[in-house]
Amino acid sequence: MAEACASIVDDKGLSMDDVLRIRDLVYQETGMYFPDDKQYYFESRFKRRINALGMRDFREYYSYLSRAGNKRDEFLKLMNELTINETSFFRNKPHFKALKDFVISEIAEKKKDRAVKKIRFWSAGCSSGEEAYTIAMITSELKHTLLQGWMVEIVATDISERVLSIARKGEYKQYAVKSMPDEYKEKYLELNNGVYRVKDTIRNNIKFSNLNLNNDMSMLFMKGFDVVFCKNVLIYFDLASKKRVIQHFFNSLSVGGYLFIGFSESLFGVDNRFKLIHFPGGMVYRKDIHI
Repeated sequence: MAEACASIVDDKGLSMDDVLRIRDLVYQETGMYFPDDKQYYFESRFKRRINALGMRDFREYYSYLSRAGNKRDEFLKLMNELTINETSFFRNKPHFKALKDFVISEIAEKKKDRAVKKIRFWSAGCSSGEEAYTIAMITSELKHTLLQGWMVEIVATDISERVLSIARKGEYKQYAVKSMPDEYKEKYLELNNGVYRVKDTIRNNIKFSNLNLNNDMSMLFMKGFDVVFCKNVLIYFDLASKKRVIQHFFNSLSVGGYLFIGFSESLFGVDNRFKLIHFPGGMVYRKDIHI
């Protein structure tokens, strides 16, 4: 079916207006912006969905995508095509070293006199789950020392159901574990027929769910986090959408909470309310206590 439909789509005179209307609809719904010089990329992804649905052309797909009854389910499928999800355990090691050696200890010190000791993490744009599992492994290492007696909550979200299904299974090939220290592999993974599976003691500590970071209503429920990881996600947003998403993170973090973003990303010109904290090999942003 897909091959037959592909010829139908390809043989049609391409209406750039229809392609851009779909591109702009994606922006309205998700905040993800694809510039004109990425036309081949987003056009080819739209074609995949047109082919899968057996439609004639971009105009028919735009009409389908615009209807309220189709919108949620189809956008979830379209996001599976549009997002690039390449990650691994302990990716960007300096971030996780800073988390273990500096950030968690500071938060623990701040909350040490509370009757209920709880620390909350959010992996936003978690992709296939390696980042969230890395956080879970690090906190597990600290449960007999710094975090002894603490409740640890880890929430992981993504807009793509495809990668969330991978994350929930917790099964990975060699590439995903290439940066993981050997002692962590031995302690937290099970190897069977070339597949590494995250042990249940770690998998059960994470709640995976679908979330659109651009959705104001959904983001109202994301509150009270001590640490937010959102690495290599802002690259999908234009300035207006970045400001909106960072505002959501600012609201989601407790005072003194930390925001980790990708090494190639910055809040310069986006939001000046976070304090930039430098550590060996990188930096992190803090919702400063004086704000």
